[in-house]
Amino acid sequence: MDEVDTRVSEMLHRGWSFLLLRGLAAIIFGILTLTRPGITLAALVLLFAVYAISDGVLAVLAAFSGRSNQHWWMLLLGGLIGIGVGVFALMSPGLTAIALLFYIAAWAIATGVLEVIIAIRIRKEVHGEWRLIVAGVVSIAFGAFLLARPGAGAVTMLGMIGFYALGFGLLLVMLAFKARTLGRRLADSEVQAHV
Repeated sequence: MDEVDTRVSEMLHRGWSFLLLRGLAAIIFGILTLTRPGITLAALVLLFAVYAISDGVLAVLAAFSGRSNQHWWMLLLGGLIGIGVGVFALMSPGLTAIALLFYIAAWAIATGVLEVIIAIRIRKEVHGEWRLIVAGVVSIAFGAFLLARPGAGAVTMLGMIGFYALGFGLLLVMLAFKARTLGRRLADSEVQAHV
């Protein structure tokens, strides 16, 4: 096993749990949004802010645990954007529905672009990177749709926001288990190479 395989194996071994936690956080956010159709705008802002911050923190932790990968800074950047958007939403609880849509849209587009870039860059080392590409494209499409239809209002968009978060979370959970399997496979081949 060469040095690149060893680094990828270590990154996947350490980082799959962060992907899983990010996916679970998105699923929880989606479920809470879908099961609370009468949620107030202030509660939605708080719920979104907590999700964006927790997702950002998990992405930053995953980036630092995978620093041996040359592209770790992209995950760090995505995490910092998420934390920034979440903190900004918390500091401005009186957001209007349209402003909230723009926050969510900008965050979804930025996250999606970074996920597609990461997937393209790791495609030679990781099979099944299409899941991350799909998650990124879904994020970009969702953000673009919100920008194109801001007049619909955040409260009427709750179902769509909930389904997006749920789908995105499920894709991240699938990717986490794929990363765990690949990390184990690479680690096993490294052990066999030393025997």
